[in-house]
Amino acid sequence: MTDRRLSSDANSSAVAAENDRKFKISRRYLLKLMGATAAAGAAGPLIPGVIASAVESINSSGDATSDLQDNNSPASARVRRWMMIIDQRYCDGCQSQGTAPQCTQACNDGHYVPEPMEWIEVYEHDLSPEKEAYPGQEPSIPFDGTQFIPTPCQQCQNAPCVNVCPVGATWTTPEGITLIDQDRCIGYRMCMAACPYERRFFTWGEPSTPAAAHHVASSPEHQVSLKKGVVAKCDFCPEMARAGKLPFCAQACPQNAIYYGDFEENLATNGAGVVSISEFLAEHSATRLKEELGTRPRVYYIPGHGELAGRDPKTSGRRPVTWIDDENPETKTWARDGQ
Repeated sequence: MTDRRLSSDANSSAVAAENDRKFKISRRYLLKLMGATAAAGAAGPLIPGVIASAVESINSSGDATSDLQDNNSPASARVRRWMMIIDQRYCDGCQSQGTAPQCTQACNDGHYVPEPMEWIEVYEHDLSPEKEAYPGQEPSIPFDGTQFIPTPCQQCQNAPCVNVCPVGATWTTPEGITLIDQDRCIGYRMCMAACPYERRFFTWGEPSTPAAAHHVASSPEHQVSLKKGVVAKCDFCPEMARAGKLPFCAQACPQNAIYYGDFEENLATNGAGVVSISEFLAEHSATRLKEELGTRPRVYYIPGHGELAGRDPKTSGRRPVTWIDDENPETKTWARDGQ
């Protein structure tokens, strides 16, 4: 009886010592990764998939383990679950830059988006005087002004647009991203009517296509060289994520307000740092747009009005974005009024 108890105590001590060793190594390595992520921001920000690959390589050498690792399969075999966090505390609509919202501008330029589409549109919305107060003041003091809401496709897990397409031209991938197949789309536009976020666009005329766009391979994940009579939208840049890059919008944000991440790894980055998704969302009371509709978006918002970027909420107005072919009006055959 005594021998078994001593043996059990010895085993428990050994397990505790091993767990402590792994924790120290994992913590030290995570700090190194976070430092590497910040340093790599200018050259091309790392994303959680890259971090996961690095952790996996260390796991295979026996030097460290990850709590996120599935014991039955390697991390690389798991399906990613992409998501986005927009920290409105830092979003000032690029007023501090004196420019149009750079997330929208970068998306337009990177995807050769034709006018008048804005796949990630930055709305300026009035703050509610009933629910807000100036920071540090009593709630009874009315809080007026505006906030900016960058709005890409919300990548709904219960997507109304997918449910109404009669030809299956739009679908949700296992990674959680809603895509459109231009070759299958018949321009029925029921998906546009069903989207409660107004994040789908129709090519009423022959879209302008810059010369550079002809050298880019087109796919449902990268809708370049759009056709006339089809629906298009934000594709969440999954091909960039797999290559270890942040989407155009997140890379271009001067305030680092846009995080791109992977629910499977529970990590997200804005290019300057890495956060635990679950902790970050809970700590800052994150919300989703129109949650009451049950669409289950994968884009989360941390409430704010640009206060951490030094913005006065009473400073209203956002500058208009441009499109690559603005200088050549002959290529534009349709406009927002035509919708």
